[in-house]
Amino acid sequence: MSSAALRAVQPDDEDVVTAHAALNRVKAYLHDHPDEEGDVRVRVEENDDVLVLPRAAVELFAQILAYMAAGHGVSVVPADAELTTQQAADLLNVSRPYLIGLLEAGEIEYRKVGKHRRIKAASLVEYMRNDDQRRRRAADELSALTQEMGMA
Repeated sequence: MSSAALRAVQPDDEDVVTAHAALNRVKAYLHDHPDEEGDVRVRVEENDDVLVLPRAAVELFAQILAYMAAGHGVSVVPADAELTTQQAADLLNVSRPYLIGLLEAGEIEYRKVGKHRRIKAASLVEYMRNDDQRRRRAADELSALTQEMGMA
């Protein structure tokens, strides 16, 4: 996978407004047609072309629009992509040495290709999901302790 494929699209102010408007329309469509399976037909206003998209792609598109509407950069990485340690570190927003420590501690699954480590994007996403859950539990425990101590 090339590094260009991991470059995030960073929305400007105009993109945020456009993404927000588009998100509302896409969410409304998905809400109004919850049981429809298969393809979604999208008409392009400029030349009246019809695009046929898998529903799963439209649902993913809604997630992308939601991040852009919130002003966040977005990148799309195939689940079966193998990332270099630098690419994985960039996605986690950590240093490469810190990531290597996580790999060697068994926190994230990886394989070696010669002397180089490769991380499946799915393994990285699983680590991120587990890390988020750990952080939420810790925040909940801290909140409960604060209430018990009468500090809140």
